[in-house]
Amino acid sequence: MKLLEEEAGCLLFERGSRHVQLTAAGQMLYGRAVKMLELADITARELKDYRDGTAGVLRLGVVSSVGSTYLIHAVQDFQKQYPHIDFELTEGNTYQLLEQLSSGLIELALVRTPFSKQGLTSVPLIEEPLLAVGSKRYFQSKNPITLSDLSGLPLILYRRWEPILLESFREAGLVPHVFCKNDDARTSVIWADAGLGISILPASAFGLVKNPDTVSRQISDLPLTSSICLVRSQDTWISTAASAFLNCLSKTYDHPLTKNTERS
Repeated sequence: MKLLEEEAGCLLFERGSRHVQLTAAGQMLYGRAVKMLELADITARELKDYRDGTAGVLRLGVVSSVGSTYLIHAVQDFQKQYPHIDFELTEGNTYQLLEQLSSGLIELALVRTPFSKQGLTSVPLIEEPLLAVGSKRYFQSKNPITLSDLSGLPLILYRRWEPILLESFREAGLVPHVFCKNDDARTSVIWADAGLGISILPASAFGLVKNPDTVSRQISDLPLTSSICLVRSQDTWISTAASAFLNCLSKTYDHPLTKNTERS
């Protein structure tokens, strides 16, 4: 420990009579060391993949609203062609996954627009509308709902969409009742599925709904869409597994998920 501190040139451990704990510098070094070991392991696996061809592990990042819906169908199709490729998933929001992509901890990421595409190769897969999702007791008919209708209902907003949605209400001269704000699309779905309010979500997120009384409606005066994109860092080597997955998904234009996203 002392030799490590001498090499680092600073105090890394606070020594007590019965315990030793890391200093702030020690915690930083520990975090970097963990990442270095992860990258070393990733590099070893990538080299093995390079030797073996299409057998390997695909390190894929995925946003929560896609991981349990679109990704399942995509993997089912992919596995038929490449049965010896396994998956290592990292879940998070779009910005977290882009940071992981930049640091080399994942090779590909399934993310949602909007995001900055600088330094990225982006393949758009599906463009889908935003839907109002909640208990059928909140909806008077099977017709599309309006922003005016929504303004009188308890709304559950995913923070990533909050600025755009609130601006849409302001432009319409409306003040919405925001019952809950959260940082994960899955939370929005769970709360809406429990009948607590109305979530405004991309259509594919409706696939996470379990309650048969939870329905979705199009929002007639909210022409916003969200695209699911498969992204990778530009000018960086990717494994054979990642290249195969990228090619497979980029050739897919129609998909079962684009249909039957509404429940009456």
